Amino acid sequence: MSGEWTVWGKVRARETAEGLELYIDGLTTQAKYYKPLVYEFFRKEWRGSRPAWGDHAVEIRMEHIGDPPWMDLDNLAKALLDAIKGFVFHDDSQVARLLVERFEGEREQIHIRVYALKR
Repeated sequence: MSGEWTVWGKVRARETAEGLELYIDGLTTQAKYYKPLVYEFFRKEWRGSRPAWGDHAVEIRMEHIGDPPWMDLDNLAKALLDAIKGFVFHDDSQVARLLVERFEGEREQIHIRVYALKR
């Protein structure tokens, strides 16, 4: 079961049976660029579920073409977690599992997957 995509500019997201999928088209070396972009998407366009309590897993995958951009993945993760906080979960202290990776792909994009952990 997958929900309909909500699209706004370079950002698209949908709810799935497992949680939330979010894609951001394009890459920049400035991690701080992503926080207002994703935050504004959620503030203006997102009509999905309210933020949830409990532990969550967040998987962030940056796809690049050719050489990877000069960006610290920890800065990217922090900017994206700050942007989705308050929309997907209440506080980023609820993130009990975090995977951030980059790999060469077919297009430049960032894929974020967030789901509640069953304990």
